[in-house]
Amino acid sequence: MNGAVSHDYGAALTKSLLYYEAQRSGKLPPHQRVLWRGDSGLVDGSDAGMDLVGGYYDAGDNVKFGFPMAFTITMLSWSTIEFSSQLRARNELSNALDAVKWGTDYFIKAHPQPHVLFLSLPMITLVFTIIASLQRGSTPAVDMR
Repeated sequence: MNGAVSHDYGAALTKSLLYYEAQRSGKLPPHQRVLWRGDSGLVDGSDAGMDLVGGYYDAGDNVKFGFPMAFTITMLSWSTIEFSSQLRARNELSNALDAVKWGTDYFIKAHPQPHVLFLSLPMITLVFTIIASLQRGSTPAVDMR
């Protein structure tokens, strides 16, 4: 096999699940494998009298976007069902299930009653304020109290 490249898909699978652990928000569990991560967002939702601690950050930017997170958890759930034997063979099934549970637990808390869903609107407003300011060529002044 001249010029062939070997890929370790098992290692890629493990690293993809570690990515989810690195994006966790909230009080991290004792079995957290990404050791450089610490607890974060421990008062999320408190301004609305809600416990919205948990879920996943979008991409290391400390923002939790509901729709992308919902899509991600849906695809992760579906993949875990579809490829459970492969996950089990790599000893990653429990980590995949933990990743799904981490996201769904957050959504259950964010949906406390029918027709009510809490989102990170202040942060979204902040992001769009910053983007709009940068597009106008100004430096945004944001009160982060």
